[in-house]
Amino acid sequence: MTKYKNKEEIELMRISAQLVSKTLSEVAKILRPGITTIAIDQFIASFLKENGAIPSFLDYHGYPFNSCISVNDVVVHGFPGKYALKEGDIISVDIGVYKNGFHGDHAYTFLIGKPADDVLQLVKVTKESLYKGIEKAVAGNRVGDISYAIQEHTEKKYGYGVVRELVGHGLGRSMHEDPQVPNYGRRGTGSVMKEGLVLAIEPMINLGTKEVYTESDGWTVRTKDHKPSVHFEHDVCIKKGKADILSDYSIIEAAEKENANLFSDY
Repeated sequence: MTKYKNKEEIELMRISAQLVSKTLSEVAKILRPGITTIAIDQFIASFLKENGAIPSFLDYHGYPFNSCISVNDVVVHGFPGKYALKEGDIISVDIGVYKNGFHGDHAYTFLIGKPADDVLQLVKVTKESLYKGIEKAVAGNRVGDISYAIQEHTEKKYGYGVVRELVGHGLGRSMHEDPQVPNYGRRGTGSVMKEGLVLAIEPMINLGTKEVYTESDGWTVRTKDHKPSVHFEHDVCIKKGKADILSDYSIIEAAEKENANLFSDY
């Protein structure tokens, strides 16, 4: 069942969403070659505790970490561990927080040093596709309008693989609510969006094939051809005329530019 939020609830959701953004901006400050993904996860846990929030992901259906950290060919749900980042890696950091009765949930992909040109273009285009989808996230449109906009910009224009098995979703008192928001589809299909609906829109785009597989841990999703994958995600409230983006990439981008270990010129 689709759940709509009133003005007060939307503002509480904005607090949760922007705490995710703030956490991601703090992560951007510490990323460097040599740091392990488990150290990043532990940093996130400490920061959320200091800010009076609970990690949404920890123990969610048995997930054993505070965040999902997906490097290179890992699409999503990467387990933090002993892997140490190196020059040329791309890393998606996906964080959920629970505060004031509502979840915030979004992700950002960082570049450790300058990657290969084809990977750099993939990052740029995937981020663009997120905003293409958000442009369609307005009252009166259908969910398929978002899906089509993302697919058209990534798959049809650039030939990238758009992951089918994983989708965006509604967001609120539960981390996953109706409706599902695929990153592929036809215009004019799916449920009609109304004001007060909050969505986590999250293109997951592969450099090569759209095909993926899940590792034996039951969580880590990789591309079948082991080419890189990129993941960006925003929390968005449906409004008339123009969507209200509850999360804030500007503070993440500012921190990214200040860290000499990260490439942000795209």
